[in-house]
Amino acid sequence: MKIRFIPGLLWVVTGLALVACGGQAAVETTAPTAEAQLPSATEAAGEKAGGSLVIYSGRSESLVQPIIDRFAAETGIDVQVRYGSTAEMAGVLLEEGANSPADLFYAQDPGGLGAVQAAGLLQSLPADLLDRVPERFRADDGAWVGISGRGRVVVYNTAAIADPVAELPADIYDFVDPQWAGRLGWAPTNASFQAMVTAMRVLWGEEKTRQWLEGIQANEPMSYEGNTQVVEAVAAGEVDAGFVNHYYLYRFLAEQGETFPARNYFLPGGGPGSLLLVSGAGVLNTAANAENAQRFVDYLLSAEGQQYFADETFEYPVIDGVTLPASLPPLAELDAVAVDISLTDLADVQGTQDLLIELGIIE
Repeated sequence: MKIRFIPGLLWVVTGLALVACGGQAAVETTAPTAEAQLPSATEAAGEKAGGSLVIYSGRSESLVQPIIDRFAAETGIDVQVRYGSTAEMAGVLLEEGANSPADLFYAQDPGGLGAVQAAGLLQSLPADLLDRVPERFRADDGAWVGISGRGRVVVYNTAAIADPVAELPADIYDFVDPQWAGRLGWAPTNASFQAMVTAMRVLWGEEKTRQWLEGIQANEPMSYEGNTQVVEAVAAGEVDAGFVNHYYLYRFLAEQGETFPARNYFLPGGGPGSLLLVSGAGVLNTAANAENAQRFVDYLLSAEGQQYFADETFEYPVIDGVTLPASLPPLAELDAVAVDISLTDLADVQGTQDLLIELGIIE
């Protein structure tokens, strides 16, 4: 499997290994064959499949609970969700191992899925689910599949930066320039930020990545808990620009209108500052409700499910035929010259966290 850096966006389809809370031996079970045909969520709804489903979600409740509620209403399945960060949920699964009550892991990015996958805790998904998305949006062994995409961008204050093309760098590295001192915001504990730094280490090497982090530190950025807080700070004028995922801005625009004083800038130079992270889902090989878990993945990858992500969360769909909001740049406009990077090259998120700790950026 390859991932591609493209000007404006980077498609990331990989199993990045997040730091795990304690080692756990792989669990050996017999997974369903990939050829097994599963009733679709729509068919299940007609029959009111019933039963239960336990989801461990690294995606926030505000983003995904509405579509989980829709699925539950249409199928009659009793869905219970445990929410936390992707790293936290991956750690819990690794600690619980074969004793976990979870049926499905729904992760913000492939990193947590990669850690759980590497421990042998995920079963192969049926081919009819995997084949709905391009190969770049699923694990090599079929242990997880991508659900929606979110691009890394620079969000900027429109009062402070009138002409982003002229005033913002084309490459994220150039934010080390002293002119950005006191003007930047970031969320270094966020998994998406750490995935971006991992990409830097792959593309730039350890030394240049360290130089970038130290250069940004020298510019005394404001640190925030997550992307939402960065966008809020930019709009409030606390900082002029910040490093975030693209869709947070669109949620603010939908709620507050076009007068909201912030906009996204897709870095035209490509590279790690233009990362597109793919959320994903995998079914635990100890799942007591494996069929219902697969029905849920089926629902997320249906036209209805994918349109939800486009319309309600402003994320990129991973299947064809979904209408994007007019305000969201079509991927076709951004998909230009690509640089291939091996899957295994982006596995060392632990190394990224160690570097951030060493530099005092996170604890």
